[in-house]
Amino acid sequence: MSNDIFADLTWRGLIHQTTDDDNIQEWLNEKPRTLYAGFDPTSSSLHVGNLMPLLSLRRFQKAGHRPIAIVGGATGMIGDPSGKSEERNMLSTDQLKKNVEGIQEQMASFLDFDCGDNSALLVNNFDWMQSVGYIQFLRDVGKHVSVNVMKTKDSVKSRLERDDAGMSYTEFSYMLLQAYDFVYLNREYGCELQIGGSDQWGNITLGVDLGRRMNGAQLHGVTCPLLTKSDGSKMGKTEKGALWLGADRTSPYAFFQYWMRVDDADVSNCLRFLTGLDQETVEQLDNARESEPHQRASQKKLAAELTRMVHGDEGLALAERATRIFFGEEIEGMDPDELVEIFPDVPSCQFSKDQFNEGIGLIDAFVGSGLAKSKGEARRTIEQGGGYVNNRRVEDFAYRFSEKDLNGHVIVIRSGRKKYAIASIGDK
Repeated sequence: MSNDIFADLTWRGLIHQTTDDDNIQEWLNEKPRTLYAGFDPTSSSLHVGNLMPLLSLRRFQKAGHRPIAIVGGATGMIGDPSGKSEERNMLSTDQLKKNVEGIQEQMASFLDFDCGDNSALLVNNFDWMQSVGYIQFLRDVGKHVSVNVMKTKDSVKSRLERDDAGMSYTEFSYMLLQAYDFVYLNREYGCELQIGGSDQWGNITLGVDLGRRMNGAQLHGVTCPLLTKSDGSKMGKTEKGALWLGADRTSPYAFFQYWMRVDDADVSNCLRFLTGLDQETVEQLDNARESEPHQRASQKKLAAELTRMVHGDEGLALAERATRIFFGEEIEGMDPDELVEIFPDVPSCQFSKDQFNEGIGLIDAFVGSGLAKSKGEARRTIEQGGGYVNNRRVEDFAYRFSEKDLNGHVIVIRSGRKKYAIASIGDK
């Protein structure tokens, strides 16, 4: 046991509710405990919202406890109604299998699965639920749970009280399956603690009660706050949708830039919730934000810490280079998809390969992309030093593109300091 995990979570603001406020800190410090958190496989990639429970497992492991991550291959076939206003579409078995495999691969970046007694475990509840028959489940599990109690849980109550939305028996039974996960993990692995977001409180307390009834076990639960902004909206939502942990869905650059743009009102919580920075460092950043807000030191540190954690040193280096490119560093040998990601909303123009071979002038690209309204305007801009190819100044108005300007099939052109456009060559 390397530190007081409960004290660490408390100063970070990561304790929302516990099932035993008076004794759980002492209980955690008595000896290493086995705990678990569940992850819903609705996608083949985790997203920023999953970081809260995933990083909590990581913190517990670093403190000497043994974490179990459940990927809900069985519960994912139903869908957790918590926080949902309507029934979700159920996924096919093949899609769930693909999603589970993707999530399992990502978790290896956060948890240590080979470190001795507190090595992390990754399990799929489909493995033990697939052999449980309906009658058996009702006899062994259902008889221990009161419908009246289930109806008081927020995830159920909020749906049943609405006139425009009900709840199917399928979703109603979800919490029974999750509660049984706790019973199974306690029986097979000695798991005594479940952690999750505050929206999981009802599911967690049902599991604690079911474990007592079926196993005679004293189980515990701890929830953390949901990752939200100061205005109450969810963190990790972008114009393109969720902020994913998979580089194929959200590039390291886009991921890095999201955290660079976090508001001052939200960045302190993000540093506490999502990084391993110690209390002294976070407080120093808080003070620097008050005295030198223009430096945005908190955002820079947050973006670097999270990008390195999710995408590694290579991903962070790529993100930082992409940022420098956006602010004028010369471009050479960049992947065209990465350049489009860096400049997502700039004007563009398309030229065929034949046109490229015949010779495309920078003036033509300026006019074709809308950086200049006429060839005369484009010529004046270039002659006055405002024309750039791949962030390299070009002062010859007769300049024509060549192979050395290509980044795959893309050339970045710029007028003045901030007006960018992309010229694409070929059919892409």
